[in-house]
Amino acid sequence: MHSDARRDTLKRLLRETTVRRQADLVRLLQGEGFGCTQSSISRDLRELGVAKFGDHYAMADDMTGAAAGQETPAAAFAAVVGFVREVLTAGVALTVVKTTPGTAQSVAVAIDNARWPEVVGTLSGDDTLFVATAGATEQQALVTRLRSLFFKA
Repeated sequence: MHSDARRDTLKRLLRETTVRRQADLVRLLQGEGFGCTQSSISRDLRELGVAKFGDHYAMADDMTGAAAGQETPAAAFAAVVGFVREVLTAGVALTVVKTTPGTAQSVAVAIDNARWPEVVGTLSGDDTLFVATAGATEQQALVTRLRSLFFKA
């Protein structure tokens, strides 16, 4: 129950304030009366679909301008389209997406929210994202989809 109230407050703060660091969120939430740590905030951000867009955190839905599940694939990726630099394959079930520094998590959130059937899961770092697929056929579908979204001719 307490975590639901904290998450509601976190969403409100993200919509009302420019937040650049998780430490700032901890401080703001503590100011609202919530006892929290950076690790609990990190978990909340992940579960709420919050990502870093450029230099600040925001709800992925806010960045696409539409509610989850209602946007077109192109609209869902509009906020992150300029972040992707390269799409490569590694074996038959792993796709590597290279991004600009600090944006891999944002791209991962967009892919996760798209709920594409060929994607098993994502793992992101600072400027690299790994996307797992079940096999070569699914990987090829993913690569085609990603390249059409991020590298329009």
